[in-house]
Amino acid sequence: MKESKRTYPLQIQIIISLIRILIGWHFFYEGISKLATPGWSSASYLMDSKWLFSGIFHQIIGNPSALAVVDFLNVWGLILIGVGLFLGLFTRIASISGILLLLLYYVASPPFVFSKGVVDGHYFIINKNLIEAAMLLLIATLQKDTMYGLDNYLEIIWVKRKEQKFPKEMNHEIPEQLVSSRREMIKNLAVIPFMGGAFFGMAKKQGWLSFEEKNLANVDAVTSASMLTAKNIDLSQLKGEVPKGKIKHLELSRIIPGGNLVSGFAHSRDLVYVSPLIKTYFTDEKIIETLWIYEACGINATIMRTDENTIRVLKEYRRRGGKIQWLAQTYPKGKDLSNIQLAIDNGAVGAFVMGNIADLIVYENRLEDLVLPIEYIRKNGLIGGVAAHYLKVPQTCMEQNIEVDFFMKTFHHDNYWSAHPVENRRQIVEEKENYTQHDKFHDNLWCVSADETKAFFDNCKVPWIAYKVLAAGAIKPQDGIRFAYENGADFTCVGMFDFQVIENANIVHDTLNSSLKRERKWFA
Repeated sequence: MKESKRTYPLQIQIIISLIRILIGWHFFYEGISKLATPGWSSASYLMDSKWLFSGIFHQIIGNPSALAVVDFLNVWGLILIGVGLFLGLFTRIASISGILLLLLYYVASPPFVFSKGVVDGHYFIINKNLIEAAMLLLIATLQKDTMYGLDNYLEIIWVKRKEQKFPKEMNHEIPEQLVSSRREMIKNLAVIPFMGGAFFGMAKKQGWLSFEEKNLANVDAVTSASMLTAKNIDLSQLKGEVPKGKIKHLELSRIIPGGNLVSGFAHSRDLVYVSPLIKTYFTDEKIIETLWIYEACGINATIMRTDENTIRVLKEYRRRGGKIQWLAQTYPKGKDLSNIQLAIDNGAVGAFVMGNIADLIVYENRLEDLVLPIEYIRKNGLIGGVAAHYLKVPQTCMEQNIEVDFFMKTFHHDNYWSAHPVENRRQIVEEKENYTQHDKFHDNLWCVSADETKAFFDNCKVPWIAYKVLAAGAIKPQDGIRFAYENGADFTCVGMFDFQVIENANIVHDTLNSSLKRERKWFA
C-alpha cells in the first residue's frame, strides 16, 4: 500500500514532536508542583507586577475570591495545557492557550523593567517565557501530521466512523490512509508509557515532591514564580480584616510595620553579622514586595526612615500603584528641618521626631528643638508626634503643653531570658557616658519600666503607638502584641519580615476580637 505523504522529513517530525513534549512536560510539572504545594498562591508573582495591567493584578491580590479564581485557573491551566502538549491532544488549542498564559506571565514580570542585570531566564527583553511562546506559535501553525500525537489517532477514528457512515462517498485513498495511520497510531501512543512512568515516579517521591523539592518549595518556577514559600503568602489564612483606628482624620491599621528591618537595621545584641545580613535580604525589590504583602493583609500604613533610599523605593512602589500610607521617622537638627521637608515633599501622611533625638532634647532641656519640628509637621497638614525610649519625653510634652497628635513610646514586659536585671537598669540618655559599663547597660531592653509607662498612659488621652513591643525579637508576637493592647496601647509598631506579616495580622485580629483585660479607653 502507498504510504501517506509527510509534510516534513521524519527527523524533522521527531524533533518538533520532541520540542512539543518537552514544553508540555514543563507546563504539566509546573501545574502539578503548585497543586501539590499546600496553600500555593500566585499573589507574590502578581505583587511584583510592574508593567502593563499592574493595577489590575494588584487589585486581584486584595480580593481573596478573585485571587482564588486566578490560582485555580493558573494551576489547572498549566496542567491541562501540559497534558495536551505532551500527548499531542488538541495540540492547537493547547498551544494557543499556552501562548496566552506565557504572555500574561511575560507582561506581569517583563525582563526590562527595573532590571538589575542578567537574572537566570531573563536576558533583557527576551526571557524563557517569550522563547517558549514563540515555539508554541510555531507548533500551533503546523499541520497535525507534522508531528506525532493523539490528534492523529483521533483523526483516524473520525475518518473510520465517517467511512462506516458514508462508505460510498469515501475517497479511494482513505483505506490506504487507515493502513498507514495504524503505524502512526502506534508511534503516537508510545509517549503514554513515558508520561505515566514519569508521573508515577514523581508521585512516589514523598507525596508529589522529592525531599529536596519539599525543602526548596519556595524556589521560583520559570513560568509562574513562587516568590515566597506558600505559608508566607497564603492569603486564605487571613482570619479577617485588621482592625483600624483614627489619629485625627487619618485611619490607620492597629498594627503598623516598623522601618528598621526594611532599612537594614537590627538590634542584634553582639551578633555583628545580623545587620549586614538584613541589608542583603531587603533589596529594593524585596521591600516593594513586602509593602504589597502589607496591603494584601489589610495593613494600610508603615513607618519608614526619611532618607534617599526610602524615597527611591517608595517612588517606585507608588509608580506601580502602591497605596500604603507612610509615617516618616525624621531627624531634625535644631532649626534645620530639611529632613522633615523631604518627608512632606514625598507623600508622608504623618511624621515624628526620632526617639533617640527626642530623648536627648528633653534630657538636655532644649524643648524649642522639639516644639519647632512638631509644629512644622502639623502646619503642613500631617499628623505630628514624637517617639521616645525615655518616659520623660511624653511626660514633659504633657507638662509643657506641647501639642502632639500621637506619642510613640517603647513598651514591652521584661519576662524574657536576656532582660537586664532590674537593679542594674539605667536610662541610657541619663548615663550616656557610662554606656560601656556592661553591668549597667545591655542592648536588650528598651522599656526600663513597663509599669511606669502604663501608669502614665492610663491618664493620657493622646493616641499611643507602642513600639519595640517584641523587645527586638526576644518576645513572641502573640505575647508582646497582646501585652501592649491590654495595657493601653492604641496601636502597635512591629518590625517584621515578609514571611511574618500574615501571622502578625492574624494575631492582631484575634487579639482585638477577644476579651482584652484593658483598662485604658481607646483614644484612636
